Amino acid sequence: MSEQPTVQQTAKTFPCASCGAKLEFAPGKSAMKCSYCGLESELPTSVEEIKELDFYEFFARATEQGESVEKQTVACTSCSAISTVEPNISMIRCPFCGSQLTAQAKSSRLIKPGAVLPFKVTPAKAAEEFRTWLSSLWFAPGELKNQATTSGGIKGMYLPYWTYDSRTTTWYDGKRGEDRHETEHYNEKDKDGTMVSRNRQVTRTEWSNAGGCVENTFDDVLVLAGKSLPPEVIRSLEPWDLKNLVPYKDEYMSGFQAEAYQVDPGDGFEQAKALMEGGIRRSVERDIGGNHQRIGAMRSQYDNITFKHILLPVWISAYRYRDKTYRFIVNARSGQVLGERPWSMAKIALAVLAVLFMLLMIAILVKR
Repeated sequence: MSEQPTVQQTAKTFPCASCGAKLEFAPGKSAMKCSYCGLESELPTSVEEIKELDFYEFFARATEQGESVEKQTVACTSCSAISTVEPNISMIRCPFCGSQLTAQAKSSRLIKPGAVLPFKVTPAKAAEEFRTWLSSLWFAPGELKNQATTSGGIKGMYLPYWTYDSRTTTWYDGKRGEDRHETEHYNEKDKDGTMVSRNRQVTRTEWSNAGGCVENTFDDVLVLAGKSLPPEVIRSLEPWDLKNLVPYKDEYMSGFQAEAYQVDPGDGFEQAKALMEGGIRRSVERDIGGNHQRIGAMRSQYDNITFKHILLPVWISAYRYRDKTYRFIVNARSGQVLGERPWSMAKIALAVLAVLFMLLMIAILVKR
């Protein structure tokens, strides 16, 4: 990027009109709520449209393609997660791995989010899901179950994503396979050893050259812009109801933290192209037709590329046990739950010994 976007300082607080305490966004409602006196303040419905940034124009003239924000970020030395923190919020542990944070926050310039999915699942519901999950675990270390009662054991976090739109034109070369059914005559020995002539139906595929051009339109191809959660975890959180995205407002961030993106828009688009390729290949196969298709080569042109930075909400609890990170995550829109857990070898060993002892006692009783 040749130029830095315009920077705006956006660290905001929202005082309660009744008691002056800080208002925070209330999950499941379109309102801010005071945790001290309970006053709720409805958020006005936004009439703004969610803005898409022109991909090439953004890199050519970054200062004219929207805003960036200056945020305080802190990097975890254990898992390399980078999280944003407001000046009046202190982070003691990393929300992604549970490690103690020792690094100081620093000022970073980030592309301002264009849209956000507000929290829908309440913290009480997330905590209930956490306790239910914990109580269902067999042979879990004591540290895991203690996590349910530690303060700040589950945190509301926004994960950073890019979405990409594009129209593609793809030229291809390949082959079309047409199945042809015919009767084949063959000889084989009968049960008595004599040769007999028999018939069978066989399918033969005739191949012919194919080539052409297909067009596709892709909307909101989703690419994770953070690196704190492994891909299999991210996939388990899907799908997201992107149709309910709303224009970004600082109010939605009040009371929550966000992971800072570590994948830039250019690298993100390379990932988006890999995701688009599956749809392009299906279009090419339909265009080739026939019973079978072979794609020899494809050359795609990407036009009308736009993108936006969005934030998606999760509730997350993480801690480290014997140098390994375990997480409990709730999709804060759908309620989808994912839990990772360690096993207590001591508890398993005791259970095995108990079973062996019971079997021994039964054998002694039977013998007597």
